Amino acid sequence: MIVIDSASPVPPFEQLRAQLARQIRSHTLAVGTRLPTIRRLAANLGLAANTVGRAYRELEEAGLIETRRAAGSFVAAAGEKGREQARRAAAEYAAVIAGAGIDTDEAIRIVRAALTNGTTTPSSP
Repeated sequence: MIVIDSASPVPPFEQLRAQLARQIRSHTLAVGTRLPTIRRLAANLGLAANTVGRAYRELEEAGLIETRRAAGSFVAAAGEKGREQARRAAAEYAAVIAGAGIDTDEAIRIVRAALTNGTTTPSSP
């Protein structure tokens, strides 16, 4: 369910975009789910079609939805591809760590450092 708060300082298109993105990432909206047309969603939410169109465009640019000519807009599988790539990379990383004899705690510190500041060599505990 999408709720637009007209009293919010956040623009309606951003509220819509953020809520749809959250539903897609949490799998509330499954891959392949057909989204309402721009006009229908705009009417349901009491928004201008351009507002919904902008949210859809930004979701499409982010790879979260795809629009098929004359068929509509659908939740894209791109998010799943990213997760699968991450799983493969994690498996490869685990193999490297095991081969190097690095313990699990240090391996996690290395990953955490890479995620937070782009480095691969964390300071010792």
